Amino acid sequence: MGFMKALRCRECSREYPIEPVYVCEFCFGPLEVVYDYDAIKKALSREVITGRRKNLWRYRELLPIDGEPQAGLDSGFSPLVKAENLAEVLGVRELYIKDDTVMHPTLSFKDRVVSVALTKALEFGFDTVACASTGNLAHSVSALGARSGLNRFVFIPATLEQSKIVASIVYGPNLVAVDGNYDDVNRLCSEIANKYKWAFVNINIRPYYAEGSKTMGFEILEQLGWKAPGNVVIPCASGSLLTKIWKSFKEFKMLGLIDSLDTKVFAAQAAGCSPIAAAIKAGVEVIRPVKPDTIAKSLAIGNPADGFYATAAVKESGGWGEHVSDQEIIDAIKLLASTEGIFAETAGGVTLASAKKLIESGRIDRDSSTVVCITGNGLKTQEALAGHTGRVHHIKPNLASFEDVMKSIGR
Repeated sequence: MGFMKALRCRECSREYPIEPVYVCEFCFGPLEVVYDYDAIKKALSREVITGRRKNLWRYRELLPIDGEPQAGLDSGFSPLVKAENLAEVLGVRELYIKDDTVMHPTLSFKDRVVSVALTKALEFGFDTVACASTGNLAHSVSALGARSGLNRFVFIPATLEQSKIVASIVYGPNLVAVDGNYDDVNRLCSEIANKYKWAFVNINIRPYYAEGSKTMGFEILEQLGWKAPGNVVIPCASGSLLTKIWKSFKEFKMLGLIDSLDTKVFAAQAAGCSPIAAAIKAGVEVIRPVKPDTIAKSLAIGNPADGFYATAAVKESGGWGEHVSDQEIIDAIKLLASTEGIFAETAGGVTLASAKKLIESGRIDRDSSTVVCITGNGLKTQEALAGHTGRVHHIKPNLASFEDVMKSIGR
């Protein structure tokens, strides 16, 4: 059996049984999983964790499942790359890239949350899973759901990049493209979820689904030698990833798995969709919805469900929020690729570009350790780089033609 005690409202603290519900019926606040930490502390140790397979389930006592994992057995424990070349460019002492572009079946961190959501959906007895998505979640639900033998309905904005549409439909889901942005899609899915008894991973299964993001934080701490970094920069769409990484840090500290926690958490967003960063900079708690207009479509959520909690986590940690232009996003993607050989999607460009600005402004101390979270592979958003990369040298099949190229590049 698992270590869950109940679901608890994040606003009024009313508790609910472990069921596929996600909102408090009294105050409409979101529900969150509550664990028996005393029991977990007796069952979980550094030795227990390191003795397990290197996947996200090595932390299963801190995940909301009752039995054995049933999805995502090949997901997680992505590399934490010490980015020495990039650190030199940015002028910092110690820089790491948490590289979720690899080690996942669909090449993004969404395989973490979907692994947990599908396991929970199967425990609840659902035979159909669904989601509202800006791309990566659609890929993950389509792929992992196929392997789990589940029926799948995936809803996306019709304007999504063609490469992301192909990367979902290849797995054979029922793919529904909706005229409108992600917030329009999400509203529609909430209506559908009320009528059809499906496991919507980011609606009625959301309290369990969101917990999967903690595994990125757990891995960072373990890979740093059971130590917390000075800073961590995290991309924000709904804000859930940031809140759960911060929760994971606090859980490890509470359980004695790390000795101290003095980490600043930073929220990264695109200028064309930055309601969380804007609230942080303005020093307000109210998140003002915006209409997204950015190439970082995987972060284009104008009314973020966890925006309030993300701003609270940033404030609690002493961090900050930053937003960057589309050109800065493109430049950062190219910088990461050319220095560390990591090809990030546009969300990764947002995170690195924001980290760069935070370093330059002094918000991030150049002498402290910093982790930049890269959440998805650049193969997913190649269209964003069209016309922004180096030129191809076309030559005749002879040495003289090649020598002309060498002269043109000064070699």
